[in-house]
Amino acid sequence: MARTRQHDAGALDFLNHSRRIAPGGAARTRRSRVLFAAAAAVVATLGALATTVSLPARAAFAATATASPTHPYAGGGIIPFGDAGTYGTLDIPLSSVITGMAPTPDGKGYWLVGADGGVFAFGDAPFLGSLGALKLAGPIVAMAPTPDGKGYWLAALDGGVFALGDAGYYGSMGAARLAHPVVGMAATPDGKGYWLVGADGGIFAFGDAGFSGSMGSTHLAAPITGMAATPDGKGYWMVGGDGGIFAFGDAGFYGSMGSKPPPDSIAGMATAPDGRGYWMVESNGTVFQYGDAQGFGSAVTTKPISPVAGVIPTPDGQGYWLLEPDDWDYSFTDAPPYSLATSATITSVAASQVGPDPANQAGPYCNPYGPCEQWCALFLTWVWEHAGIPVPSIPFTGNIYAWAAAHGRILPAGALAAPGDAVLYGTGPQSTATSVHTGAVVQVWPDGAVVTVEGDAGPAPDGLGAVIVNGPFLPVDSATYNGVAVYAVAQPAR
Repeated sequence: MARTRQHDAGALDFLNHSRRIAPGGAARTRRSRVLFAAAAAVVATLGALATTVSLPARAAFAATATASPTHPYAGGGIIPFGDAGTYGTLDIPLSSVITGMAPTPDGKGYWLVGADGGVFAFGDAPFLGSLGALKLAGPIVAMAPTPDGKGYWLAALDGGVFALGDAGYYGSMGAARLAHPVVGMAATPDGKGYWLVGADGGIFAFGDAGFSGSMGSTHLAAPITGMAATPDGKGYWMVGGDGGIFAFGDAGFYGSMGSKPPPDSIAGMATAPDGRGYWMVESNGTVFQYGDAQGFGSAVTTKPISPVAGVIPTPDGQGYWLLEPDDWDYSFTDAPPYSLATSATITSVAASQVGPDPANQAGPYCNPYGPCEQWCALFLTWVWEHAGIPVPSIPFTGNIYAWAAAHGRILPAGALAAPGDAVLYGTGPQSTATSVHTGAVVQVWPDGAVVTVEGDAGPAPDGLGAVIVNGPFLPVDSATYNGVAVYAVAQPAR
């Protein structure tokens, strides 16, 4: 499940248009969501930068690679609504972010999967194997169970498919060069096939999964973030980050966000058991229901807001779970393709800060990492400084580029990053209009995909000051995944 987030608050509005296409339907245009804005209000010169910053109260952190992260979120990573039950959660630091969840046929259990392919079983869900011991080329982004609950498929960002238990392997896109990464999958009702969907709306059908159309050749206002199949397997829906619904085959169109996109990205969708309705969930936890899909509540009423990555319905459609990956602790301990001497410490420091908006009542953008101003760059340089990097407190993302060019190294967006690096969002370091956000890389895959920890980030509208886990995503595909490009990777040491 892809997690497109909103980041630093401000005024840059990225507007695009696309068309909704359904069999026999008319096209309509819609406005894209706002994703990024200026990352700092003041452009400071390197010579004028402060050299000290006080330690945030949320984590009295000792700069050691073995320190355990601590989360201030009160949730357990899964929020149940309706008849959805709670069958357990994870109380140990995980080596990679949770990216998917699937229920058992009776709804009395569920599986979770991490980006590294680790699988965790709860309730009556049997453990049928995982990929946690493998070194994957690309991260796992989705999972789907077999109809009898005795197997499951895992889908990777690069199109690879892994079949476990009684799940049959019917092919994958792992050996192909994809135009855009895979963001979701769905299985056929008899379990003898499956679909993959790319961020551009491209559909890949395997086994007895029929191809009923795609959006791969259409310019979209927002990337596709998920899909769901009809109960008879003769159609499917896709949902865009702006809430647009695309219906194919016998999938009915029951409504969408249309001309009124939500303030934050739609993270995923799910279908009602009879196929006559569906749910969408916004990254801030708001659930929208269409057709005969019933509403049972939203996480947006739960404070503080933790970014939501998906909605997973119970088999009878009388409830659903919301998946909140940032509610778990992460160590990000998997061996990276390569790393800096300080990578483990930077990763540990960054992970320790994940949590809700730390602002106090002193004024807008007040934060524990520096002055009361937009603080994604202050957070990043605080992380580096507390990991032993002799960097000053830098309030403007473009000056992180300048500092790294002088003291570390600058890599292009397509280069293989190392844990501890910073991704710089925008088009260049020149101004707050061109350098708009930054985040610390905490995990890297051989295909270049990264997971980052980012300060002063979503979800909107109430969680804009949070420290979040973002990804996995390909920096070269950031314009699709995050709504704005990565223009460089800043390495704090040569």
